[in-house]
Order: sequence, then structure tokens, then C-alpha cells
Amino acid sequence: MFDLLKTFSWQELIQHPWRNAAAVVAVMLGVALAFSVQLINASALDEFSQAVRSVNGQPDLELRSVQGSFNETLFARVSTHPQVQIASPVLELASYALAPDGRRVSVRVVGIDALVVPFVAPDLMPLPSKTADRLALFAPDTVFLNAAAQKLVQGDTLRLQSGLQMHTVTVAGKVRAGGAALAVMDIGAAQELFGKQGQLTRIDLRLQAGVDATALARTLQGAPDWPAGLSLSPPGDAQSQAQDLSRAYRVNLSVLALIALFTGAFLVFSVLSLSVAKRAQQFALLAVLGLSARKRLALVLWESLTLGLVGSAAGIALGTALAALALRLLGGDLGGGFFAGGSPQLQWSGWAALGYGALGLVAALVGGWWPARRAQSLPPAQTLKGLDSTQGARHSHWISIFLIAAGALLTSAPAVFGIPLAAYVSVGLLLVGGITALPWLIGVLLDRLAPRVARHTLPLLAVERARRQRESAAVAVSGVVASLSLAVALTVMVASFRESVTVWLDRILPADLYVRSSRTLSASDTVYFTPDFVRAVRELPGVQKLQTQRLVSLKLDPAQPPVALIARDLLEPARSLPLVGDALPVPTGQIGIYVSEAMLDLQGAQLGTVFAPLSASFQALAPASTSQPAIFYVAGVWRDYARQSGAIAIDQRVFERLTGDRRANDLALWLNKPDEAEAVQEAVRQLADQGAGVANGEAAGAADRATAGTNNAASELLEFGTASQIRTTSLRIFDRSFAVTYWLQAVAIAIGLFGVAASFSAQVLSRRKEFGLLAHLGLTRRQILQLVALEGSAWTSVGAIAGLGLGLAVSVVLVKVVNPQSFHWTMELMLPWGRLLLLCLAVVLAGTVTAWLAGRAAAGKDAVLAVKEDW
Repeated sequence: MFDLLKTFSWQELIQHPWRNAAAVVAVMLGVALAFSVQLINASALDEFSQAVRSVNGQPDLELRSVQGSFNETLFARVSTHPQVQIASPVLELASYALAPDGRRVSVRVVGIDALVVPFVAPDLMPLPSKTADRLALFAPDTVFLNAAAQKLVQGDTLRLQSGLQMHTVTVAGKVRAGGAALAVMDIGAAQELFGKQGQLTRIDLRLQAGVDATALARTLQGAPDWPAGLSLSPPGDAQSQAQDLSRAYRVNLSVLALIALFTGAFLVFSVLSLSVAKRAQQFALLAVLGLSARKRLALVLWESLTLGLVGSAAGIALGTALAALALRLLGGDLGGGFFAGGSPQLQWSGWAALGYGALGLVAALVGGWWPARRAQSLPPAQTLKGLDSTQGARHSHWISIFLIAAGALLTSAPAVFGIPLAAYVSVGLLLVGGITALPWLIGVLLDRLAPRVARHTLPLLAVERARRQRESAAVAVSGVVASLSLAVALTVMVASFRESVTVWLDRILPADLYVRSSRTLSASDTVYFTPDFVRAVRELPGVQKLQTQRLVSLKLDPAQPPVALIARDLLEPARSLPLVGDALPVPTGQIGIYVSEAMLDLQGAQLGTVFAPLSASFQALAPASTSQPAIFYVAGVWRDYARQSGAIAIDQRVFERLTGDRRANDLALWLNKPDEAEAVQEAVRQLADQGAGVANGEAAGAADRATAGTNNAASELLEFGTASQIRTTSLRIFDRSFAVTYWLQAVAIAIGLFGVAASFSAQVLSRRKEFGLLAHLGLTRRQILQLVALEGSAWTSVGAIAGLGLGLAVSVVLVKVVNPQSFHWTMELMLPWGRLLLLCLAVVLAGTVTAWLAGRAAAGKDAVLAVKEDW
């Protein structure tokens, strides 16, 4: 076998290098895209987990609040417990720092007790520089930075934001913790700097030897005077939460990348089909010389395995290079927002390389199976005489019906660990079932077309040929059907998502001008607008109406990421929120809340019921003097495309009454004259620069106020946008995020058309005598070319119809099943008929031209002389 590969197969490779290179490139691209996505996400997760371990350390128990902060008086209670060896208080905040170029960069501020943190989280231990004072660990306005934060240092100072004020702090050293930008300081200094006196966000507990952590947590939380809204449990696996949250995004990216590998299998099929057709007489001669049918099958499979092996190896190398480049230029985010801000190092995995390389080999072997079977089943005597043997046995279409029905049934299956595995299998069954039904579909359509062309010679010959060679026609257009169906499905999915996002933006952006203090939910408690500032903006000339929005991060379930509590004006929920269905009346004595669709899946909320987790934890948001029991009723469900982990909307007046918190994170302004938005922006900037509503009242020193007003104006910390600007920016980001899908569609269709060309070339080689006979009967070269083009048009037309139908079916699965199960939000199905019809017409036109080009050899002199052997 090896000798045949070196002589027989190698000659074919060197005679047609570009054709075989195309198959190798197709496999290479599929493996490279999928492997690079795997490497990028694995590297980002590894860096994230290392950063989490550095910051959180390895305590036995963690005491946290549902809202993120609690009264520090609890520290004395747990630290003096006889079963607790060490208690480490932590104040963790999200804020912004000014980079040397003036940009606001997210930074994590952690206040610690330097006397105990080495025993719990040693990577957070401050390491003073050689020039720093020995007591700098406890000095106010002094920070210690990790490697990422050191890039933000201007000289030996750093500027941190709190409210609308920038505070200047001194950099006295470093910490070993990795990950995104991190600033560590004394816990008392952090409380004073950010106006968090008497508050903690976490207490890490190291227990005495032999103490049962679960039993101790149960005992403490079961005490009658245990504060509401506090949890005491083993450290939550933040890495698992981030992995779970980003899993659907990563899997969908990988599936999208594997589309190229899927179409690559069809290209291997087309290349080897053409190769086997051209070498049919050579295979027949080998059979006569003693090469068995099984060995002919093995020979072609070895050829396909060689193509797959070269493509997979090149794909692994290219994928590694792409991942390294992406990590250097983009970090580990990949556009999903899950690992933004990090700079992970490439984590290469040999097992992952073997796995994705094996996928490339499998794709090549699947693509080479049918050509190998063709070589195996060649009748030697008939083939040596040059007779056509391409007509295959006809198969029952009941198998296709069974596959399609099974695919439809799988759409009702639930997700597995947050991944719509059944839905992906359903898409595969629909595609395979549709493609295997092509012979039946060709017969149904062309049987009805034949009587209409009975009076026209060339169309009649083309239609009859396709009818009677429907198996060959199905093989020729299978690549087009597969690629077109995927292109149609992706087009419908992207168009539906874009239209849904557009409608969503129109609903949530009713005002003329928006002002934002913080980009992230985690920083909403550090960066905000005070009531005085809001009042001053409301009284500005030109402002007709002003509404505020307050964002609060809530940890309702330790096993799930935080959800966003949104306090805003909800007097008319149907107008304020993009509700799914109608809002329900709120029972007397209960408080109406409106949850996003993700809350239904992730937090167990149900429309028309009381949401107990919020009732149990809401008291943590309010001081003890204003805290009061509340029962929250889910009165509506709304679409939220911005927060995958879930959001709860509550009326602002109710929120302020329950919590006493009147701060705001976002301002929505309705103007008397919308075209004067720039003038109002300037007025708001002037208010900020004048110090109206600067946060932290007493905590803000006069020196910091003066510095904030001169060097870095508070107005530079505000972000403005009109409704049209925000909409345009959002849609531009959306289009950029989905740009890869258009490229994949083009690649898939190009591969499908190459398959048509290869199939027609193979048919032409086996039909030389047929075309020679037609030439002897009087058909000119132009008419023979027209005949081939008409056949190509008929075949690709049927393929376009099948591809459109299959694509629409797959798009329904993607929109109605894959998307809700992956991202926990729904969208309306939108069919861009104009774009779809243009796509189908372009495929038919390209297929016709491709067939014409492939058939030019059929009208040559060799075709005329091919019938000489029978004379």
C-alpha cells in the first residue's frame, strides 16, 4: 500500500497541486479557527483563575453580603469565635484610574489588613519599594500595584475615581497578584478614600485544625441575631462561574468556526471524486492486475487521510499563531466581555491539539468515504472500455424523512449544562436528512418541469439527463445545498438578532440625551451621581424632564454570577421596558418587579409568583433604621440583551423608600429642543467642574477638590450620548462582532461551488463519448456548452431551493432553540427575503457559469474522437 501511495497517488498529487491544496486549505482553516478559539479561551480562563486565587487566597470560609458590603461590626463577632484561627477583613471595590494618555481604565481596589493577609492571601501582601517608608503599608492614600496596574502610573502617583472626583494616591510598591489592573491598600485608608467608613465586602476565615467548616457555617447562620442578606460558605469557585457564563459564547464560537471544517469535508469529497473519476481506468487496470476492491477503498481513504493530516497539522500551527496574535492584540475577551482587561499568556495544550487535529482527520475521511466507495465498486471491464458507470443505486427517501423527523423532535430537548447539545444534533440531522433527500426532491421537481420543456431540444436533454441521473445530480449539488443552507441560516439568525436589538434599543432609549457615570455594574457603587448633582442638572435651562437610573449588583445565589438590580421610573412598565407579553396586576401589599428572561432560567423566577430570593436578601441594601420587610411579585418579563446573567427592574420610588439610597448611575434627559443637545452637554460639564454634587461629602478633601478641578476636570469623567449616537454605536459594534459570519458564508458557498465544478468535471470525463455522439448527431460546440450550462442551472436551481428550505428550517432552530438555551434571551424571527433571494440567484448564476466552464473540455476535439473506439 505504501508503494502505491509513493507512485500512483503521489503522481496524482504533483500533477494537480492546486486542486489538492484547496482541500488542504479548507481543512486547515476549519481546524485553525476552532483550535484558536479553544486556545484563547483556555488561556483567558487560566489567567482569570490565577487572578482569582491571588486575590481571594485560600480561606476555609468566606462571609459575603448579597449586595457586596456590610457593617464591619460583624468582624469582631466572627474573629473572636473559638473555632476561628484567623479572620481577614477585605474591602473590594471597582473603580477607574486615569492612564497616562487620559483614558479611564477599570481598576480593582482591594483594602486589606497587612498583619493578617499573608496567612490567607499571600499574593495580596504589599511589597514596599526600596525608597518607600517601612510604615507605608498602613499610610493613607498609598497603594501597591500589580503588573497590569503599574502601566497606569504617572511618575509615582495614581489617580483613582470615586463619584465625580479623582483622588491622587502614592504608589509605594507592588503586589505579586496577577490578572487585570489591581491596587492594594490599607483597609482603613480604602474606607476613608471611597467614603466606605465602617463597611466591608468580605471576611476570609481560616479555621482551627479539625473544625468542620460546613457545620460552623450552619451554626453561625442559624443564630437568631444573624444579619439578613449575609452568606457564610466555602469560597465560591469564581472560575467555574466565569466558565459557565462564557461557556455558551465559547461553544457557539467553536461551532461557528467548525462550519469551515464541515464545508471542508465537502471539498475533500469533491476533489477526490474528481480524482477518482479521472483515474477510473487506472483503478480498473489495478483491479485487473490483482488489486482487490478492499485495497482500492483503502488506497483512496489513505489519500484522504493524507490530505487531512497535512491540513490538520497546518491548522494546528496556524491556530496557534492566530491565538498568540489575538491574545497580544485583543487579550482573551474575543468580544464577549467575559475576560476584558486581562493580558493572558498563551496556554498551549497538546491534548487539545490532538483533539482538533483528529477532527480534521475525521472530516477528511468522511469527505473521502464516498469517492473511496466509488473506486471500490468500479466494474473493471466496463470501466476499461470507457463506459459510464456513474449511475448509482437509488435509495429510499424514508431514511431522510426519519432523520428530519428526529431532528425536529430533538428541538424540544433541554440544554445540557447550559449548552444546547440536542439543538446542535438537530441541526446536523436536518442537514443530513435534507441532503440525503436530494435525489427524491430532484425527481419531484424535474418530473413536473419535463413536460414544459418537451418541445425544446437542449432544455429537454438537460432535464432528462438530471432526472435519470438524479443520484449523480444529488452528489454534485450536495456541497451547494450544505453551504447555502448554512449561509441562509446564519443570514436569518443575524438579521433577526439585529432587528430585535434595533427594536430593543428604540424601546430603552426614549430620551434625547444620556449621561453615564460608570461603564460596568461592578463600579456602580463607587462611581455615581449624588442627589445634589441630579437636582442641579434637572434645573438646567433646556431640560424638560429628567429620569435617573440606579444600578446595584446583587449576589442572589452563591453559585451564580451577580444580577443587576435596576431602579428606574416604572409608572408605565409597558412603555419603559421591552416586555415579553403583558404586565400583570400587582397584588395588594406586594411590590411589583420585572425580571429579564435570564432570571427565569438562571435564578428560577416565574411570572405571576413571589420571588423569595429577593425578599430574603433585600434588607441588606438598606440601613437598619429604614429596613422593612417586603414581598416582591414578578409582574412582568422583559428582554435584556445587555446582561446575560440577569436583571431585575424595580420602580425607583419604591427602591428609595426601602433603601434610602438616592444616588444615580445614569441620567436620561428630555430636552425642550433636541437639536440643542450639545449646549446641554456643556452645561452639565460645567456643573461637574464646579463641584456640584461631588461624592463623598466629608471624605473629599479640599486638596483633592482643587486638583480635580484643575488637572483633570470632573466633566471628563462623564460619558454623553444621544439616542441616535448610542444606537449607531451599538449597531456598529454588533455588525463588527458578526462580520466573521459573512466571511464564513462566503467561504462555505465558494467551497460548495468548487464542489459543483469538480463534480461536473468528473461527469464530463465520464461522458466524453456521450458528447462526442451528440457532436456527430449535429450539435455544435456552442450547443454542447449550452447543454452543460442548462444542466448546471437545473441542478443548482434544485440545490438552491433545497438549500433555502433547509436553511430556513435550521434558522428556526438557531433563533428559537439555540439562542434562548445559550444566552437566555429570545428574539423575533425576521426573514430578509430580498437578501435571501439574491443569495439564491447568485448561487444559481455562479453554478451555471461554473458548470459551463467545467464543460468546455466536453466540446473539444477529444470528445468527438472518443467514439472512435466503438467503430
